[in-house]
Amino acid sequence: MPVLIRKYKLASGLMQEERIDEQDRIDRYFRLLHRDDVKKLQAGEKVIVEKDEWQLLAD
Repeated sequence: MPVLIRKYKLASGLMQEERIDEQDRIDRYFRLLHRDDVKKLQAGEKVIVEKDEWQLLAD
C-alpha cells in the first residue's frame, strides 16, 4: 500500500508531517499537483511545491 508523505511548515515555524495512506486521498492530491510532479513522485523522487515537500513511498 503506497503512502504519500507531506511535510510543511506551520505559521509558528514548526515542521509538520502528514502521512496519507488512503488511496482515494492520494488520488485527490495527485489531481491537485502538476502532471510532471506526479510523475516524479511515482518515480520515487521528493517534490517541493510551494514550500511543501511531497514524497510517495511504495510498500
